[in-house]
Amino acid sequence: HVLRINKTLSCAGADRLSTGMRGAFGKPYGTAARVKIGQVLISIRTKEEKVQIAAEALRRAKFKFAGRQKVHVSNKFGFTKFSKDDYK
Repeated sequence: HVLRINKTLSCAGADRLSTGMRGAFGKPYGTAARVKIGQVLISIRTKEEKVQIAAEALRRAKFKFAGRQKVHVSNKFGFTKFSKDDYK
């Protein structure tokens, strides 16, 4: 989603610069993602011996997001629906 802003001035002489709510669609201000509860934000596929390093990297990255996140280490093989035991 694109966040938009309708700039208005509230100081003296603002009536010459501001148009109020006429044409108030706004200019692009930034972007945001709409995320549902329980939705996966980041997935990493790594070797078995690097799992602790990847989990620590995700733990540090979760502070960059607003709200509360969990780091979950899956027992699936890569991004497949098969477990690691079934694959071997």
